[in-house]
Amino acid sequence: MSKFTIASAKSFIKKNQNNLLVKFSSTFDGQIDGTRNNWDAQFEPAVVDFTDARNISHNLGVAGAWFVGSSRDMLTPFEDLDYIGFHVYNCCGSFSIAIKK
Repeated sequence: MSKFTIASAKSFIKKNQNNLLVKFSSTFDGQIDGTRNNWDAQFEPAVVDFTDARNISHNLGVAGAWFVGSSRDMLTPFEDLDYIGFHVYNCCGSFSIAIKK
């Protein structure tokens, strides 16, 4: 696969919006001013809402996801035995958005 970009992520989300799963591996925690790992993270059905115009440029419609933007997100393709999608890592945490194979 060629380089995975924000445009690739938008396309994947729109194409698979009814079957998306999300796993939050780490999230930002203001008490420690950094990210905290979620060791028990598992894929769960994603809540997709394209009507919330306030954050659409940062969450691409996926509740809980946060894309920092300005080339500060590291996006990589993701695939294991059960799921295929992409993984995002940035200063706000890391998460995977996927569909079941």
